[in-house]
Amino acid sequence: MLGLQPGATAAAIKAAYRALVKRHHPDAGGGSERILALNAAWEVLGDGERRRRYDLSLGHGPAAAEAAGAARSRATGSGAVLAEEDLRHWLREVYAPLDRLLGQVINPFPAAVKALAADPYDDGLMEAFCGFLEQSRARITRAEGLYRSRPCPACARGFGLSLYHCLGQVQDALAELERYTLGYVDSYLHDGRQMLREARQRRQRLHEERRRLEL
Repeated sequence: MLGLQPGATAAAIKAAYRALVKRHHPDAGGGSERILALNAAWEVLGDGERRRRYDLSLGHGPAAAEAAGAARSRATGSGAVLAEEDLRHWLREVYAPLDRLLGQVINPFPAAVKALAADPYDDGLMEAFCGFLEQSRARITRAEGLYRSRPCPACARGFGLSLYHCLGQVQDALAELERYTLGYVDSYLHDGRQMLREARQRRQRLHEERRRLEL
């Protein structure tokens, strides 16, 4: 997305991000989808811990090299059986509960927005919506902890990366919606709704891919 090679420095990442945002900003004739994609890339690559996990998922960086070495050391004897057990355990202990938490945020969102839309300036309705956001943030914090609790097996690397992006979309959406509650700026509400709509679609694709991973 940023046109960088693996191992790019933090300064190079920041410079590339700024240059691309300037080039593709709507004020310069760019599109909002491109900006959203660039911001999503920056959220990952601009954060040291997120970048480390991203590099690991793609097989880049020292963490990935260490993981690859460990995988090679297990590739003898019953390595295939162990890999299958590792994937089964990850799907059961990480993906399944994480997916439930995502659903508890994504699925009730339309009803929460519809209730608020009756009168956004009604204190009671806004308080209920803020309560929904608070519960959602707590669930996403738990989901992020689950994601970090156990690395995604190498055989499901793409699946794990897509799950990570879905989680990030929901986190970003909640941040936009919280901004809306502070100032009633409609663009924040619009962006938050769009992000959650995209997260819903990505979650559905994950469900379909999960069925292909059936063990």
